[in-house]
Amino acid sequence: MIRFQTLWEGRWIFAVFFALTGALWSFQSALSVVPSIVGMFLILFTFYFFRDPDRIAPADPLAVVAAADGVVADIREIEEPEVTKSQMKRIGIFLSVFNVHTNKAPIDGKIIFSKEHEGAYLDARDPDASGKNAARTWAFENHRATVVVRQLTGLIARRIVGWSKIGDTVQKGDRFGMIRFGSRTEIYVPMDAEITAKVGDRVEGGVTVIARLR
Repeated sequence: MIRFQTLWEGRWIFAVFFALTGALWSFQSALSVVPSIVGMFLILFTFYFFRDPDRIAPADPLAVVAAADGVVADIREIEEPEVTKSQMKRIGIFLSVFNVHTNKAPIDGKIIFSKEHEGAYLDARDPDASGKNAARTWAFENHRATVVVRQLTGLIARRIVGWSKIGDTVQKGDRFGMIRFGSRTEIYVPMDAEITAKVGDRVEGGVTVIARLR
């Protein structure tokens, strides 16, 4: 499924690809056939990239779901420097260009923090990317816990989109933003949470349970 809100984020990409493909077809020559086919492929891939399927989040109130599609790249105990400013467990998810790039709320609750940071555009798989890349930090809070999510840009991803704002109440699995093209999303959970994901797992945003709160 492609939602208008998600598709709108790719409007300039679509405009460029449609314009180039149309210009190539207008020449009506054999030389324009191959580039035009490539242009059509890029248009179709852009539709594929901006797909945004509806999903049903698990009802378990203690479940923390993945905030993004992708592969669990690392799980670490680390200090979260912006919101809780305390030791937390961090689950890092790497998104390739083939993953759905809409970000989903990991828990039910209220958005209490949202801040964008300028930075570099290192490959999202680079160990230094987490601390150096352009990013946006979010915090979701309910009576059980505060869960922090960081959207990070990558070598190709250059735009982080935020659809929600501080004060919004969200349900687990609700869309709150997206990252355009390959990137990384990090979820910070309390130290007493039980991690149910492991490195190498493929996860679906809003569906896969990656941790359980105490």
